Amino acid sequence: MATTTAPERPDWHGEHVLAVLAPGQGAQKPGMLTPWLELPGAESFFRWAGAIADADLLELGTTGDAEAIKDTAVTQPLVVAMSLFVARELGGLPGPVPHTPQSGRDVVITGHSVGELTAAALAGVLSIEAAIALTAVRGRAMARACALTPTGMSAVLGGEPDEVLAAIERFGLTPANTNGGGQVVAAGSLDALAALKAEPPTKARIMPLSVAGAFHTAYMAPARAELEALVGGLTPADPSRLLLSNADGAAVPSGAETLSRLVTQVTSPVRFDACLSTLRDLGVTAALELPPAGALSGLAKREWKGADIEVLALTGPADLDRARELIAAERGRAEAEHQPDWRVVVSPARGTVSPADIAEGTRLPAGTPLGTVHGRREEVRVSAGYDGVLAEWLVAEGDRVDAGDPLARLYPEVSE
Repeated sequence: MATTTAPERPDWHGEHVLAVLAPGQGAQKPGMLTPWLELPGAESFFRWAGAIADADLLELGTTGDAEAIKDTAVTQPLVVAMSLFVARELGGLPGPVPHTPQSGRDVVITGHSVGELTAAALAGVLSIEAAIALTAVRGRAMARACALTPTGMSAVLGGEPDEVLAAIERFGLTPANTNGGGQVVAAGSLDALAALKAEPPTKARIMPLSVAGAFHTAYMAPARAELEALVGGLTPADPSRLLLSNADGAAVPSGAETLSRLVTQVTSPVRFDACLSTLRDLGVTAALELPPAGALSGLAKREWKGADIEVLALTGPADLDRARELIAAERGRAEAEHQPDWRVVVSPARGTVSPADIAEGTRLPAGTPLGTVHGRREEVRVSAGYDGVLAEWLVAEGDRVDAGDPLARLYPEVSE
Protein backbone atom coordinates (compact mmCIF):
# COMPACT_ATOMS: atom_id res chain seq x y z
CA MET A 1 0.00 0.00 0.00
CA ALA A 2 1.24 3.46 -0.81
CA THR A 3 1.96 5.63 2.20
CA THR A 4 1.83 9.36 2.69
CA THR A 5 3.71 11.65 5.01
CA ALA A 6 2.36 11.81 8.55
CA PRO A 7 -0.04 14.69 9.13
CA GLU A 8 0.87 17.40 11.55
CA ARG A 9 -0.94 17.87 14.84
CA PRO A 10 -3.93 20.14 14.21
CA ASP A 11 -3.40 23.87 14.61
CA TRP A 12 -7.02 24.55 15.49
CA HIS A 13 -8.74 25.62 18.66
CA GLY A 14 -12.47 26.12 18.95
CA GLU A 15 -14.16 28.18 21.64
CA HIS A 16 -15.96 25.00 22.73
CA VAL A 17 -14.99 21.54 21.56
CA LEU A 18 -16.86 18.25 21.88
CA ALA A 19 -14.79 15.06 21.69
CA VAL A 20 -16.42 11.81 20.60
CA LEU A 21 -14.58 8.70 21.80
CA ALA A 22 -15.16 5.28 20.19
CA PRO A 23 -14.15 2.28 22.33
CA GLY A 24 -12.30 -0.81 21.17
CA GLN A 25 -12.21 -4.47 22.03
CA GLY A 26 -11.86 -5.09 25.75
CA ALA A 27 -14.70 -2.70 26.56
CA GLN A 28 -17.32 -5.42 26.01
CA LYS A 29 -19.38 -6.97 28.82
CA PRO A 30 -21.91 -9.83 28.81
CA GLY A 31 -25.44 -8.58 28.13
CA MET A 32 -24.23 -5.12 27.12
CA LEU A 33 -26.65 -4.87 24.20
CA THR A 34 -29.82 -5.72 26.14
CA PRO A 35 -30.75 -2.25 27.51
CA TRP A 36 -30.29 -0.63 24.10
CA LEU A 37 -32.86 -2.92 22.46
CA GLU A 38 -35.66 -0.78 23.90
CA LEU A 39 -34.85 1.87 21.27
CA PRO A 40 -36.90 1.83 18.04
CA GLY A 41 -35.17 -0.02 15.22
CA ALA A 42 -32.43 -1.46 17.45
CA GLU A 43 -33.21 -5.13 16.92
CA SER A 44 -33.46 -4.79 13.15
CA PHE A 45 -30.25 -2.73 13.04
CA PHE A 46 -28.25 -5.44 14.80
CA ARG A 47 -29.76 -8.19 12.66
CA TRP A 48 -28.75 -6.16 9.60
CA ALA A 49 -25.26 -5.48 11.00
CA GLY A 50 -24.93 -9.17 11.85
CA ALA A 51 -25.79 -10.11 8.27
CA ILE A 52 -23.00 -7.82 7.06
CA ALA A 53 -20.54 -9.24 9.63
CA ASP A 54 -21.69 -12.87 9.11
CA ALA A 55 -22.26 -13.22 12.87
CA ASP A 56 -25.27 -13.26 15.18
CA LEU A 57 -24.48 -9.96 16.88
CA LEU A 58 -27.90 -9.78 18.51
CA GLU A 59 -27.46 -13.09 20.35
CA LEU A 60 -23.82 -12.36 21.16
CA GLY A 61 -24.63 -8.99 22.70
CA THR A 62 -27.55 -10.23 24.80
CA THR A 63 -26.91 -13.82 25.89
CA GLY A 64 -23.22 -14.33 25.05
CA ASP A 65 -21.09 -15.13 28.10
CA ALA A 66 -17.64 -13.73 28.87
CA GLU A 67 -15.92 -16.44 26.84
CA ALA A 68 -18.17 -15.90 23.80
CA ILE A 69 -17.57 -12.15 23.71
CA LYS A 70 -13.82 -12.70 23.99
CA ASP A 71 -13.85 -14.16 20.46
CA THR A 72 -12.03 -11.54 18.40
CA ALA A 73 -13.72 -12.60 15.16
CA VAL A 74 -17.20 -11.57 16.35
CA THR A 75 -16.57 -9.18 19.23
CA GLN A 76 -14.91 -6.51 17.10
CA PRO A 77 -17.90 -6.05 14.75
CA LEU A 78 -20.25 -6.13 17.75
CA VAL A 79 -18.39 -3.29 19.49
CA VAL A 80 -18.26 -1.20 16.31
CA ALA A 81 -21.92 -1.85 15.42
CA MET A 82 -23.00 -0.92 18.95
CA SER A 83 -21.13 2.39 18.83
CA LEU A 84 -22.48 3.20 15.37
CA PHE A 85 -26.06 2.43 16.31
CA VAL A 86 -26.02 4.84 19.26
CA ALA A 87 -24.17 7.47 17.20
CA ARG A 88 -26.90 7.18 14.59
CA GLU A 89 -29.53 7.51 17.30
CA LEU A 90 -27.86 10.77 18.36
CA GLY A 91 -27.51 12.08 14.81
CA GLY A 92 -23.76 11.67 14.89
CA LEU A 93 -23.23 10.21 11.42
CA PRO A 94 -22.45 12.91 8.86
CA GLY A 95 -24.94 13.05 6.02
CA PRO A 96 -24.76 14.92 2.71
CA VAL A 97 -26.32 18.01 4.32
CA PRO A 98 -23.57 20.11 5.90
CA HIS A 99 -23.86 21.36 9.47
CA THR A 100 -24.22 25.14 9.13
CA PRO A 101 -22.76 27.34 10.42
CA GLN A 102 -20.95 26.51 13.65
CA SER A 103 -21.16 29.36 16.13
CA GLY A 104 -19.71 27.58 19.13
CA ARG A 105 -18.56 24.08 19.85
CA ASP A 106 -17.02 21.87 17.20
CA VAL A 107 -16.42 18.11 17.10
CA VAL A 108 -13.25 16.01 17.22
CA ILE A 109 -13.46 12.24 16.80
CA THR A 110 -11.07 9.52 17.87
CA GLY A 111 -11.31 5.79 18.52
CA HIS A 112 -9.24 3.24 20.38
CA SER A 113 -7.86 0.36 18.29
CA VAL A 114 -10.83 -1.16 16.40
CA GLY A 115 -12.76 1.93 17.54
CA GLU A 116 -10.83 3.77 14.84
CA LEU A 117 -13.15 2.10 12.30
CA THR A 118 -16.11 3.53 14.20
CA ALA A 119 -14.38 6.91 14.18
CA ALA A 120 -13.76 6.66 10.43
CA ALA A 121 -17.49 6.14 9.86
CA LEU A 122 -18.40 8.99 12.20
CA ALA A 123 -16.06 11.26 10.24
CA GLY A 124 -17.67 10.23 6.96
CA VAL A 125 -14.61 8.35 5.64
CA LEU A 126 -16.43 5.00 5.46
CA SER A 127 -20.11 4.10 5.24
CA ILE A 128 -21.67 2.19 8.13
CA GLU A 129 -21.76 -0.92 5.95
CA ALA A 130 -18.10 -0.63 4.94
CA ALA A 131 -17.00 -0.01 8.54
CA ILE A 132 -18.83 -3.08 9.84
CA ALA A 133 -17.68 -5.28 6.96
CA LEU A 134 -14.05 -4.18 7.30
CA THR A 135 -14.22 -4.71 11.06
CA ALA A 136 -15.51 -8.24 10.56
CA VAL A 137 -12.67 -9.04 8.14
CA ARG A 138 -10.19 -7.48 10.59
CA GLY A 139 -11.59 -9.52 13.50
CA ARG A 140 -11.46 -12.83 11.63
CA ALA A 141 -7.95 -12.13 10.32
CA MET A 142 -6.69 -11.24 13.79
CA ALA A 143 -8.34 -14.33 15.28
CA ARG A 144 -6.46 -16.49 12.78
CA ALA A 145 -3.21 -14.70 13.63
CA CYS A 146 -3.86 -15.24 17.35
CA ALA A 147 -4.31 -18.97 16.76
CA LEU A 148 -0.79 -19.30 15.32
CA THR A 149 1.03 -18.58 18.61
CA PRO A 150 -0.27 -18.41 22.22
CA THR A 151 -0.02 -14.73 23.11
CA GLY A 152 -1.89 -12.20 25.20
CA MET A 153 -1.97 -8.73 26.73
CA SER A 154 -1.77 -7.32 30.26
CA ALA A 155 -2.41 -3.82 31.54
CA VAL A 156 0.35 -2.30 33.65
CA LEU A 157 -1.31 0.14 36.04
CA GLY A 158 0.76 2.77 37.81
CA GLY A 159 4.52 2.79 38.31
CA GLU A 160 7.12 5.16 36.94
CA PRO A 161 6.73 5.39 33.14
CA ASP A 162 10.41 4.81 32.35
CA GLU A 163 10.61 1.86 34.73
CA VAL A 164 7.43 0.35 33.28
CA LEU A 165 8.74 0.54 29.72
CA ALA A 166 12.10 -0.87 30.81
CA ALA A 167 10.41 -3.85 32.47
CA ILE A 168 8.26 -4.51 29.40
CA GLU A 169 11.37 -4.49 27.22
CA ARG A 170 13.34 -6.66 29.66
CA PHE A 171 10.80 -9.47 29.37
CA GLY A 172 10.73 -9.27 25.57
CA LEU A 173 7.26 -7.73 25.45
CA THR A 174 5.85 -4.83 23.42
CA PRO A 175 4.11 -1.71 24.82
CA ALA A 176 1.12 -2.31 22.53
CA ASN A 177 -1.09 0.40 24.05
CA THR A 178 0.04 3.56 25.80
CA ASN A 179 -3.36 4.71 26.97
CA GLY A 180 -2.68 7.65 29.26
CA GLY A 181 -3.97 7.88 32.80
CA GLY A 182 -1.02 5.81 34.00
CA GLN A 183 -1.90 2.75 31.92
CA VAL A 184 0.39 0.86 29.51
CA VAL A 185 -0.62 -2.47 27.96
CA ALA A 186 2.13 -5.03 27.45
CA ALA A 187 1.71 -7.69 24.76
CA GLY A 188 3.59 -10.82 23.78
CA SER A 189 4.02 -14.46 24.74
CA LEU A 190 2.04 -15.84 27.66
CA ASP A 191 5.24 -16.96 29.41
CA ALA A 192 6.70 -13.45 29.19
CA LEU A 193 3.48 -11.93 30.51
CA ALA A 194 3.52 -14.37 33.43
CA ALA A 195 7.11 -13.34 34.19
CA LEU A 196 6.13 -9.66 34.16
CA LYS A 197 3.27 -10.37 36.57
CA ALA A 198 5.65 -12.21 38.87
CA GLU A 199 8.12 -9.31 38.88
CA PRO A 200 6.10 -6.12 38.31
CA PRO A 201 7.71 -2.68 38.21
CA THR A 202 7.77 -0.80 41.50
CA LYS A 203 4.36 0.58 42.53
CA ALA A 204 2.70 -1.05 39.52
CA ARG A 205 0.15 -3.83 39.31
CA ILE A 206 -0.43 -6.19 36.39
CA MET A 207 -3.94 -7.00 35.16
CA PRO A 208 -4.28 -9.68 32.44
CA LEU A 209 -6.76 -8.65 29.73
CA SER A 210 -9.52 -10.81 28.26
CA VAL A 211 -8.27 -10.76 24.67
CA ALA A 212 -7.29 -13.53 22.28
CA GLY A 213 -3.72 -12.48 21.55
CA ALA A 214 -1.01 -9.84 21.25
CA PHE A 215 -2.80 -7.15 19.26
CA HIS A 216 -0.80 -4.25 17.79
CA THR A 217 2.43 -6.26 17.64
CA ALA A 218 4.37 -8.15 14.99
CA TYR A 219 2.33 -11.26 15.87
CA MET A 220 -0.51 -9.67 13.88
CA ALA A 221 1.49 -9.44 10.61
CA PRO A 222 -0.67 -12.07 8.83
CA ALA A 223 -3.80 -10.04 9.63
CA ARG A 224 -2.20 -6.86 8.35
CA ALA A 225 -1.35 -8.61 5.08
CA GLU A 226 -4.99 -9.70 4.68
CA LEU A 227 -6.24 -6.16 5.21
CA GLU A 228 -3.68 -4.70 2.80
CA ALA A 229 -4.96 -7.03 0.10
CA LEU A 230 -8.55 -5.92 0.72
CA VAL A 231 -8.70 -2.15 1.27
CA GLY A 232 -7.75 -1.30 -2.31
CA GLY A 233 -11.36 -2.11 -3.18
CA LEU A 234 -12.68 0.68 -0.95
CA THR A 235 -13.19 4.29 -2.01
CA PRO A 236 -12.89 6.40 1.14
CA ALA A 237 -14.06 9.99 1.47
CA ASP A 238 -11.98 12.66 3.18
CA PRO A 239 -12.90 13.26 6.83
CA SER A 240 -15.77 15.72 7.33
CA ARG A 241 -14.77 16.23 10.96
CA LEU A 242 -11.42 16.45 12.70
CA LEU A 243 -10.27 12.81 13.02
CA LEU A 244 -7.35 11.91 15.29
CA SER A 245 -5.11 8.88 14.73
CA ASN A 246 -3.96 6.36 17.34
CA ALA A 247 -0.53 6.32 15.72
CA ASP A 248 0.51 9.74 17.05
CA GLY A 249 -2.54 11.75 18.06
CA ALA A 250 -2.36 13.75 14.82
CA ALA A 251 -5.28 14.75 12.62
CA VAL A 252 -5.66 12.57 9.53
CA PRO A 253 -5.94 14.74 6.40
CA SER A 254 -7.50 12.37 3.88
CA GLY A 255 -9.54 9.25 3.42
CA ALA A 256 -6.62 7.45 1.77
CA GLU A 257 -4.38 8.18 4.75
CA THR A 258 -7.11 7.01 7.11
CA LEU A 259 -7.33 3.64 5.34
CA SER A 260 -3.55 3.30 5.35
CA ARG A 261 -3.44 3.88 9.09
CA LEU A 262 -6.33 1.50 9.74
CA VAL A 263 -4.21 -1.23 8.16
CA THR A 264 -0.88 -0.40 9.80
CA GLN A 265 -2.39 -0.01 13.28
CA VAL A 266 -2.98 -3.77 13.41
CA THR A 267 0.76 -4.26 13.99
CA SER A 268 1.58 -0.82 15.44
CA PRO A 269 1.26 0.41 19.05
CA VAL A 270 -1.82 2.42 20.02
CA ARG A 271 -0.92 5.86 21.40
CA PHE A 272 -4.22 6.83 22.92
CA ASP A 273 -2.29 9.02 25.35
CA ALA A 274 -1.28 11.15 22.36
CA CYS A 275 -4.94 11.45 21.30
CA LEU A 276 -5.93 12.59 24.79
CA SER A 277 -3.07 15.10 24.76
CA THR A 278 -4.21 16.51 21.41
CA LEU A 279 -7.77 16.79 22.66
CA ARG A 280 -6.59 18.75 25.67
CA ASP A 281 -4.52 21.00 23.39
CA LEU A 282 -7.61 21.65 21.27
CA GLY A 283 -9.47 22.95 24.29
CA VAL A 284 -11.97 20.12 24.67
CA THR A 285 -14.73 21.15 27.05
CA ALA A 286 -16.77 17.92 26.92
CA ALA A 287 -16.19 14.32 25.84
CA LEU A 288 -18.78 11.73 24.92
CA GLU A 289 -17.85 8.03 24.95
CA LEU A 290 -20.02 5.78 22.81
CA PRO A 291 -21.01 2.34 24.11
CA PRO A 292 -19.79 -0.06 25.25
CA ALA A 293 -18.61 2.86 27.37
CA GLY A 294 -16.54 3.22 30.51
CA ALA A 295 -12.93 2.34 29.74
CA LEU A 296 -12.01 5.41 27.68
CA SER A 297 -13.94 7.73 29.98
CA GLY A 298 -11.91 6.46 32.89
CA LEU A 299 -8.65 7.07 31.03
CA ALA A 300 -9.75 10.56 30.01
CA LYS A 301 -10.78 11.54 33.55
CA ARG A 302 -7.42 10.46 34.94
CA GLU A 303 -5.41 12.06 32.14
CA TRP A 304 -7.39 15.33 32.34
CA LYS A 305 -7.58 15.45 36.13
CA GLY A 306 -8.07 19.03 37.29
CA ALA A 307 -9.29 20.24 33.89
CA ASP A 308 -12.81 21.60 33.49
CA ILE A 309 -13.92 18.92 31.02
CA GLU A 310 -17.18 17.03 31.32
CA VAL A 311 -16.74 13.35 30.42
CA LEU A 312 -19.93 11.37 29.73
CA ALA A 313 -19.90 7.59 29.32
CA LEU A 314 -23.02 6.42 27.47
CA THR A 315 -23.70 3.30 29.52
CA GLY A 316 -27.42 3.06 28.77
CA PRO A 317 -30.41 4.82 27.18
CA ALA A 318 -30.83 6.97 30.30
CA ASP A 319 -27.64 8.82 29.28
CA LEU A 320 -29.01 9.86 25.88
CA ASP A 321 -30.70 13.04 27.09
CA ARG A 322 -27.47 14.48 28.48
CA ALA A 323 -25.64 13.41 25.33
CA ARG A 324 -28.20 15.30 23.24
CA GLU A 325 -27.66 18.38 25.38
CA LEU A 326 -23.92 18.23 24.70
CA ILE A 327 -24.56 17.84 20.98
CA ALA A 328 -27.06 20.71 21.08
CA ALA A 329 -24.36 22.89 22.64
CA GLU A 330 -21.98 21.82 19.86
CA ARG A 331 -24.49 23.10 17.34
CA GLY A 332 -24.20 26.52 18.95
CA ARG A 333 -27.80 26.84 20.16
CA ALA A 334 -29.07 27.48 23.66
CA GLU A 335 -30.44 24.26 25.15
CA ALA A 336 -33.84 25.84 25.85
CA GLU A 337 -34.20 26.57 22.13
CA HIS A 338 -32.83 23.24 20.92
CA GLN A 339 -34.71 21.23 18.35
CA PRO A 340 -33.42 17.89 17.03
CA ASP A 341 -30.88 18.23 14.23
CA TRP A 342 -32.63 15.39 12.47
CA ARG A 343 -35.51 13.01 12.97
CA VAL A 344 -36.04 9.48 11.76
CA VAL A 345 -38.97 8.65 9.49
CA VAL A 346 -40.08 5.12 10.41
CA SER A 347 -42.11 2.49 8.64
CA PRO A 348 -45.78 2.36 9.71
CA ALA A 349 -46.14 -1.31 8.79
CA ARG A 350 -44.34 -4.52 7.86
CA GLY A 351 -43.64 -5.13 4.20
CA THR A 352 -41.41 -4.26 1.27
CA VAL A 353 -40.43 -0.63 0.86
CA SER A 354 -40.34 1.48 -2.31
CA PRO A 355 -38.65 4.81 -1.54
CA ALA A 356 -39.62 7.86 -3.55
CA ASP A 357 -37.18 9.06 -6.21
CA ILE A 358 -35.92 12.00 -4.15
CA ALA A 359 -32.24 12.91 -3.95
CA GLU A 360 -30.57 13.29 -0.58
CA GLY A 361 -30.18 16.98 0.23
CA THR A 362 -33.59 17.92 -1.25
CA ARG A 363 -35.77 20.36 0.68
CA LEU A 364 -39.23 18.90 1.26
CA PRO A 365 -42.46 20.60 2.36
CA ALA A 366 -44.62 18.82 4.91
CA GLY A 367 -46.74 16.14 3.29
CA THR A 368 -44.25 15.24 0.54
CA PRO A 369 -44.68 11.53 -0.34
CA LEU A 370 -41.56 9.60 0.70
CA GLY A 371 -42.54 6.16 -0.54
CA THR A 372 -44.76 3.15 -0.05
CA VAL A 373 -44.61 0.07 2.17
CA HIS A 374 -46.17 -2.92 0.37
CA GLY A 375 -47.70 -5.33 2.88
CA ARG A 376 -49.55 -8.58 2.32
CA ARG A 377 -52.96 -6.96 2.56
CA GLU A 378 -52.43 -3.29 1.84
CA GLU A 379 -50.07 -0.58 0.71
CA VAL A 380 -49.21 2.16 3.19
CA ARG A 381 -47.93 5.51 1.97
CA VAL A 382 -45.26 7.38 3.93
CA SER A 383 -45.02 11.18 3.89
CA ALA A 384 -42.86 13.88 5.48
CA GLY A 385 -44.54 15.07 8.66
CA TYR A 386 -42.88 18.50 8.62
CA ASP A 387 -40.86 20.84 6.43
CA GLY A 388 -37.26 19.65 6.22
CA VAL A 389 -34.29 18.42 4.24
CA LEU A 390 -33.83 14.77 3.27
CA ALA A 391 -30.53 13.98 4.96
CA GLU A 392 -30.13 10.28 4.18
CA TRP A 393 -32.06 7.29 2.88
CA LEU A 394 -31.70 4.34 5.25
CA VAL A 395 -33.39 1.83 2.92
CA ALA A 396 -33.31 0.89 -0.77
CA GLU A 397 -35.92 -0.38 -3.23
CA GLY A 398 -37.22 -3.81 -2.20
CA ASP A 399 -35.86 -3.83 1.36
CA ARG A 400 -37.93 -5.72 3.91
CA VAL A 401 -38.96 -3.61 6.92
CA ASP A 402 -40.92 -4.09 10.12
CA ALA A 403 -43.19 -1.49 11.72
CA GLY A 404 -40.94 1.06 13.43
CA ASP A 405 -37.87 0.40 11.29
CA PRO A 406 -36.08 3.59 10.16
CA LEU A 407 -36.59 4.62 6.52
CA ALA A 408 -34.93 8.03 6.22
CA ARG A 409 -33.44 10.92 8.16
CA LEU A 410 -34.88 14.43 7.85
CA TYR A 411 -33.39 17.68 9.10
CA PRO A 412 -36.37 19.81 10.22
CA GLU A 413 -36.44 23.38 8.93
CA VAL A 414 -35.84 25.65 11.91
CA SER A 415 -37.37 29.11 11.97
CA GLU A 416 -34.82 31.76 12.88
